[in-house]
Amino acid sequence: MAMIIDGKAISAQIKDEVKEAVAKMADEGRTVTLAVVLVGDDPASHVYVRNKKRACEYTGIRSLSYELPGTTTQDELLALIGELNRRADVDGILVQLPLPQHMNEDEVIKAIDPDKDVDGFHPYNVGRLSIGQEGFVSCTPAGIIQLLKRSGIEMEGKECVIVGRSNIVGKPMAMLMLRENATVTVCHSKTADLKEVCRRADILICAIGRAKFFTKDYIKAGAAVIDVGMDRDENNKLCGDVDFDDVFENAGAITPVPGGVGPMTIAMLMHNCVAAAKMKDEK
Repeated sequence: MAMIIDGKAISAQIKDEVKEAVAKMADEGRTVTLAVVLVGDDPASHVYVRNKKRACEYTGIRSLSYELPGTTTQDELLALIGELNRRADVDGILVQLPLPQHMNEDEVIKAIDPDKDVDGFHPYNVGRLSIGQEGFVSCTPAGIIQLLKRSGIEMEGKECVIVGRSNIVGKPMAMLMLRENATVTVCHSKTADLKEVCRRADILICAIGRAKFFTKDYIKAGAAVIDVGMDRDENNKLCGDVDFDDVFENAGAITPVPGGVGPMTIAMLMHNCVAAAKMKDEK
């Protein structure tokens, strides 16, 4: 029977650590500030931004909110980012994705000062990660590392299989697991005999966006299973990429959906904001 990895509890620990760090900085007259930019009226994006504001409020991070209409031009957005880059009182900048179709996400991400890129999406920070330098790491993969570490799951020398090769999860996840001295395999839609590859994994990380795709046939007995998916099942109930009930008996540890990886993303964003402020102060 699997140990359930409680993302809510671990994310609360991290947010409390951030809160303590922010309070200490406030005592020294230093305010940590995150600017959040939202363009358009995507409902899911509005929910994410609201949750980020709540996390800022809880941790004591000052939040600046810029909610722009969907008709905003890319030049107008880039001008705002330029202004936030120049502002000495702004430590982190987050532009909520996805952007409206008339905007080029790559160009917008590249416009953010890499030292304020608390989402870890700027090519400069991706490059830092790939060569083992310090920099901001995409919040979901960074959160997964914390879930494993704080649950006592050993990564060094273990075989880790990541299913999904996105720029936001799969690729940075692979580099972070290499940093932890795991042996890493990245699978994708063209992988031959996916089931066999997954069954080798001591740590299986599932990030493909297909509801309940991974059943116990994919799981090595005792493996740690990390479910990054956020899907809906046939009854429109929230679920992950892993068939939790089917896998539960076979796995050694497993993250639930909801309440597993999800809460960690915002917790690590808060962590990155404090890191950005400290990095700026050290310069």
